Amino acid sequence: MDNAETRQDDWSVDRYSRLPSFTEVLSRRTRPPVDLFMFYLFLQREGQEDVLDFWLDVQQHENLCRAYFKDIRKSGKAIKDEWPQYWDYARKRGSIYGNVVGISNAAGTKRSTASTGDLVNEAEKANIDRAGPSSISPGLFEGKRSMSPGPTVAIAAEEKERDAARSTTPWSQLRARHSFSKRASRAPTIIPRSAPITRLDLIASAERIFFRYLAPPPPNQPSHEIYLPPSLRVHSFPLSSTQLPNTTSPEYEIEASALAQVPDMFHAQKEYCFRAMEQDAFPRFLRAKAFGNLTPVSAFIRLIAGMVILWIAFAVAFSLVFLDVQPKSKRFFLFLPFTFAILFLISHQYELDPILVFLGRSETTPFRTLKIKEPYVGKLLLGRAIWVSILVTILVTALTLLFWAVPGHRL
Repeated sequence: MDNAETRQDDWSVDRYSRLPSFTEVLSRRTRPPVDLFMFYLFLQREGQEDVLDFWLDVQQHENLCRAYFKDIRKSGKAIKDEWPQYWDYARKRGSIYGNVVGISNAAGTKRSTASTGDLVNEAEKANIDRAGPSSISPGLFEGKRSMSPGPTVAIAAEEKERDAARSTTPWSQLRARHSFSKRASRAPTIIPRSAPITRLDLIASAERIFFRYLAPPPPNQPSHEIYLPPSLRVHSFPLSSTQLPNTTSPEYEIEASALAQVPDMFHAQKEYCFRAMEQDAFPRFLRAKAFGNLTPVSAFIRLIAGMVILWIAFAVAFSLVFLDVQPKSKRFFLFLPFTFAILFLISHQYELDPILVFLGRSETTPFRTLKIKEPYVGKLLLGRAIWVSILVTILVTALTLLFWAVPGHRL
């Protein structure tokens, strides 16, 4: 217990001197403007929130499976007797639930990239308010998927050509065109415990994930399908959430084998999405939110406003010069339009509004803000806001003095 408290204290101190990691954001240990809600909004602006939705839903599916195994152990039953097919599968190929089912020393036990356990513990309590539904077009996620996440799959010739044409970076493969349509129903983020969890519940959870993110959508329906490399694609889902495999069925062996893979079915795909977001989307998110506090739309509006006000300021300045307006001190009032123009233009360039920073605010969506609560991010933004303010002051002063010093000449 003391070690856990010490680690927590060290992390609390450490957060004042560094940016958060992707694991900390996913485990909801960070605060605005670099929390999970803001990361979701960032992905939504790029039309990529389905990747995060998939990760969160698979995390929920794994929590459901973990709770199922724990319930079996608490009831005094052995996993080996209750579900022998899964036990054999886990011993031969490994499982992320090794510690729960009692095969933690197995050579093939799988490990998650988020192996600290924070994601597992925090996600069980997850209840993210996912803002504003969006989806991405089906053009990106092409090709069929295989049932097993193993490395060998049969790929059609035209599918090989499409994969060869894609970029080799994971996130560039995940990116797609924007498509804004209402999202279909989602898998729940809270595990309902009004009744014992059954294997049918596990099948239903996996079925929702497969048909929402991995299977081609029905005609005229919005697509939430995500791209996966050929070795991670799932071609079919041979199980039904209405009944378990029947021992009298000629397909029993296939169905029982597929059912044994349900707990670990999407783990490799989840890890791929984790790495893709961590390598590309997350660094861009940090650059946008830890070094700026404006959304692209708000920054663009500032650019337009700055250009218009700057044109007006120059028009007034040249009018005062060529009309030789007296007294000359009236030209000092040019600092007002120059201040607004330069402030808007510099804010667009840095995607940072120093006034908002001094008020402790950061934009979530255009012209909507929330309080900056992450300590180190607040320090970074404050430093950049001071620099922007100094830069604006220097430019405004230079322009005002320049037009004050120019001799008047009435045309």
